[in-house]
Amino acid sequence: MSMTRVLRILTTIPLALMLYALLLFLGLISLAWNLVAMLLYPVMPEAPARTLGRLTIAFAYRMFWGLASVTGMMRIDAGCLDPMRNEPGVIFVANHPTMLDALLLVARLPRSACIMKADLLRNIFLGAGARLARYISNESARTMVRLAVADLRNGGQLVIFPEGTRTVTPPLNPFGPGVTLIAKLAQAPIQTVFIETDSPYLSKGWPLWRVPPLPIVFRLRLGERFAPMQDSHVLQSELEQYFRQHMEQRATDASPECQTPRARTLS
Repeated sequence: MSMTRVLRILTTIPLALMLYALLLFLGLISLAWNLVAMLLYPVMPEAPARTLGRLTIAFAYRMFWGLASVTGMMRIDAGCLDPMRNEPGVIFVANHPTMLDALLLVARLPRSACIMKADLLRNIFLGAGARLARYISNESARTMVRLAVADLRNGGQLVIFPEGTRTVTPPLNPFGPGVTLIAKLAQAPIQTVFIETDSPYLSKGWPLWRVPPLPIVFRLRLGERFAPMQDSHVLQSELEQYFRQHMEQRATDASPECQTPRARTLS
């Protein structure tokens, strides 16, 4: 083994241990809160439970991102969402490059609910907390739409990844149905969010234990805001085309939407 390779391994070990410690911290706070949520869920009224659940999840994720930034493991630029944290009845739609994407958005949007895969609602690290926060399962399309519309009408926010899973065929998987129908029925605007990262960590096929080049950089920027349309199929096609075009050309000429409190609305 060459000396260069030995030095590379020796310098990687402490970085790997720090990354694993961060992930362990995230797992422990998630597990601790889920044990508390398991006790609160049967006895706490729905409205305060939803508020407490969402605020706690957002706070925990912000702690994780703050610690990741302080230790130099990650660089996060997600402040563009802060002016919208209290804006009611908005659907946030984003691309989905990594497993950490939902954590990025929810940390900045404490009113928001996520649409989650049904098996995640049974996960020991996520399930009880997600149920307390009234996150929405995708198990039944009809129920998912009904609950999402009700939540938006009640002043909540919704975080959706229309690709349905992490991106498999860059720059974007085909969009699934649902988001534009929810927007139509709730008369809710769709705020587009672009998640950019220079790292393959926790992308599709990347295992949790494999250490990527560090630091991992995430940058969120706002795109256009789409008004709901009567024909939800047409809007879905327009939304997917918009994402695809902008992601293909974002490298050098991305506009600074992230620095504005609100992107303009498309009708």
